[in-house]
Amino acid sequence: MDKLRYGVAYYTEYMPCERLDEDVRLMKAAGINTVRIAESTWSTLEKQPGVFTFDHVDRVLDAMYAAGIDVIVGTPTYAIPSWMEKLHPEVLAETHRGRPRYGARQIMDIASPAYRFYAERAIRQLIGHVAQHPAVIGYQLDNETKYYDTAGENVRRGFVRYLRQKFGTTDALNAAFGLDYWSNRVDAWEDFPDPRGTINASLGAEFDRYRRGLVTEFLLWQRKIVDEYRRADQFVTHNFDFEWRGHSYGIQPSVDHLQASRALTVAGCDIYHPSQMQLTGVEIALGGDITRSLMDAPYLVLETEAQGFPQWTPFPGQLALQAVSHVASGAEMVEYWHWHSIHNSFETYWKGLLSHDFAPNATYREAQTVGALFQRLSGALTGLHKRNRVALLASNEALTAVEWFEIPGVGKYNDVLRWAYDALYRRNVGVDVRFPENLDCDRYDVIVVPALYAAPERTLNALKRFVERGGHLLATFKSGFCDEHVKVYSDLQPHILSEALGAHYSQFTVADGVGLCGLGLSGADAEAKGFMELLIPDGAQVLARYDHPYWGEYAAVTHHRFGRGSATYVGCFGAPALMDAAIAHVLDAAGISAEAGFPVILRDSWDAQENRIRFALNYSAQPQQVVADAACVDLVSGQTYPAGGAVALEPWGFAILKTQPR
Repeated sequence: MDKLRYGVAYYTEYMPCERLDEDVRLMKAAGINTVRIAESTWSTLEKQPGVFTFDHVDRVLDAMYAAGIDVIVGTPTYAIPSWMEKLHPEVLAETHRGRPRYGARQIMDIASPAYRFYAERAIRQLIGHVAQHPAVIGYQLDNETKYYDTAGENVRRGFVRYLRQKFGTTDALNAAFGLDYWSNRVDAWEDFPDPRGTINASLGAEFDRYRRGLVTEFLLWQRKIVDEYRRADQFVTHNFDFEWRGHSYGIQPSVDHLQASRALTVAGCDIYHPSQMQLTGVEIALGGDITRSLMDAPYLVLETEAQGFPQWTPFPGQLALQAVSHVASGAEMVEYWHWHSIHNSFETYWKGLLSHDFAPNATYREAQTVGALFQRLSGALTGLHKRNRVALLASNEALTAVEWFEIPGVGKYNDVLRWAYDALYRRNVGVDVRFPENLDCDRYDVIVVPALYAAPERTLNALKRFVERGGHLLATFKSGFCDEHVKVYSDLQPHILSEALGAHYSQFTVADGVGLCGLGLSGADAEAKGFMELLIPDGAQVLARYDHPYWGEYAAVTHHRFGRGSATYVGCFGAPALMDAAIAHVLDAAGISAEAGFPVILRDSWDAQENRIRFALNYSAQPQQVVADAACVDLVSGQTYPAGGAVALEPWGFAILKTQPR
């Protein structure tokens, strides 16, 4: 970005009254320099098939340009007009539950030829109309795209073609997926069954992998159309979302973020999180680390909350803390969904920056301070980069496989991912989130691998070589168990990694009154919870053992020197303190010092001159302080600090400390 951007989504189509000029005035007063429009209202753009109206778009573009506010235009394809469903009911996705009724968004089959016909026409009409407008700086492809569980006949035919290309013969398919089980064998492609009924995790997971590929293809298809119209100075982005548990939580099951990012020139995301006393910043950090790591570059937050749900109305100071937290992860734009609160329909109580009365409120007034800060520090906070020594390895394949076989007493893949990531976050360890396809082991000193349940041998061999060459690995239970087709490896577990780990297991169970001895754990923290592997050391040091009359001979956590590096294995689930202790042990082995922890979070970046920019963030209602490890200046207050100086942080406050290179 040419500057730090502060924005809102804006929809004149939803307004109960005419107020464009007043909205622009209030935006300018708040330091808003970017708005996103058009992605939500296809039916306003094309009220009848082939009849396009651009008045609402033109009014906003002209008003924003006159005010010096830049515009991102979204392709309006994620919510279809009612006339399309009447003309072509087949555009609604046929799912595991049948076809939905018209009304909600994101209920279409993104591979439907009829849907693609109308979507292409709408994209061409809109982008062709706006591309040369000087207010338009970029485009958002669709909106939080997923495959929406589409599984109709056309999708199934495409899946069979994909399998034929991948495996060549039905014999190879049967062998890879173990389809002899329960007479599921397929010996003629024309006999291929509807995958929605499968009991075979290998086949079911492959179907999900194929459908994630539909998302990538769909976004690449849109990008190709947009490229025919966009100017060279206009970017292309998309707002990836995450698994939803009332807020953003973990890796999105229905999108391969890494593959889909090929359609973009700059990555983007939507991050929503708890607020008030539940504000920890961890969802902001995780979503940002995932998105930044896709392209190893700054990214855009295209949606986050201003007020949001009633329980998210921010305390004084929190809106600014949240905005700076996004920048601390590498964002160069923070954009709220949305400007105003909607007066009817589904999202009536998802409030925007302004409430239903459109009057300035406490949140808006705090946004003014954020806008002024972003404008003042724009030059200092753009073009930053990270130097993280730790990577967390995430996997769509492992996530899908665990969906088929949830981990007893633990739950889903993202539960284990968050167990590991949150421990790194609490200890102020900067993290890149990598996928097997973009894991460059040579860049890192430590790689953390949560529940890599399904993985090809090349990934496991890469991790083994990483340790042998001097890296430090932390892996958890359920890693290296299955191949990429969710077929269990038939030798020592964890497959390939057991040599580096210096331990193996052949049995596992679910903890019931099982304690843990070691790692300094005590009380409720010294308990195994849920799934546990009965580890047998093969030269590994036992860091923690099960405290149980029958399982006490087995290890729970091990550490092993292998080659020039080391590998630590956590064989059971437990309290956050268990992962905290394991992380601390690995960081110590790698010579990485972890500084003051939560509620004070430190996020480091570097500018083009190699000055360190340290964001010190206080996620608590009490004053805190952080000790400057080098002479620095707070870019927010202008105050300078010597090495060892105490930097005071107000409740829900922050400092941005610029340190000169040593």
